[in-house]
Amino acid sequence: MTLKNSIQSWVFDLDNTLYPSSSNLFAQVDVRMRSFISDFLKLDEDQARKVQKQYFHDHGTTLRGLMTNHNIDPAPYLDYVHDIDVTPVPPSPELADVLAALPGQKYIFTNASTKHAERVMDRLGIADQFSGIFDIQDAAYRPKPEPEIYDTFISKFDIDPTTAIMVEDMARNLKPAADLGMSCLWVDTPSDWARLGSDEEYVHYRTDNLVNWLKATL
Repeated sequence: MTLKNSIQSWVFDLDNTLYPSSSNLFAQVDVRMRSFISDFLKLDEDQARKVQKQYFHDHGTTLRGLMTNHNIDPAPYLDYVHDIDVTPVPPSPELADVLAALPGQKYIFTNASTKHAERVMDRLGIADQFSGIFDIQDAAYRPKPEPEIYDTFISKFDIDPTTAIMVEDMARNLKPAADLGMSCLWVDTPSDWARLGSDEEYVHYRTDNLVNWLKATL
């Protein structure tokens, strides 16, 4: 049986996975996270950056660190940090076509917000290709790769993980998916942080061109 015929659910990360990492949207998000922390905690930019990075490394996301240590309301934070220009993302009719040709259902599984996901999907021209979005709010603000949220994800959409594939640029985020029985595709990017775990056995497939890889499965 070919991979295409065995997959009923296609699970895609969003940022730096469905669009090229060269679009560098995170650079904008990074600046806005630092600005939010600076205003919220009354810190200068250098101090805010240290807090931002420390919380990211200690808690998986800066947001989780802010919620744990300062009990912030996540909604205004997410609205603020994702209020960015998405035009660096190039529209991709080619991606839209290959997604339309894939059998089964397609889902977004992201540490970002649904609003951000929808803006990026609209920019790419692929919004109509997906059956659902699972965002950081659905995950109770716990980020990938916390294993429990993968259980919540498959439960929400009634997915059989043994007939699903997960596509990610952050290699370590694939481990919980593989542990559930999913096939796992890593999208190679230049980021050293994203490459952590890329040599592990839970990375079943890898590519530096998602569209070409998907075409090859058809």
